[in-house]
Amino acid sequence: MAAFLGDDDSVTCVVVVNDAGQYSIWPPDRDVPAGWRTTGFSGSRSACLIHIDETWTDPTALRT
Repeated sequence: MAAFLGDDDSVTCVVVVNDAGQYSIWPPDRDVPAGWRTTGFSGSRSACLIHIDETWTDPTALRT
């Protein structure tokens, strides 16, 4: 597997979210850490980051 961190846009990612409403990207072939769940969105690193930017409009607010 290519290095996950960095600017390699060929790496496929999934978007994950935790109970506090914080978003992140994660490699699809690794178990999601406890307290996080997938959102159903996957794609290139840049597509996932764009999706997070569009979805997570207020990083300071706790989503309920």
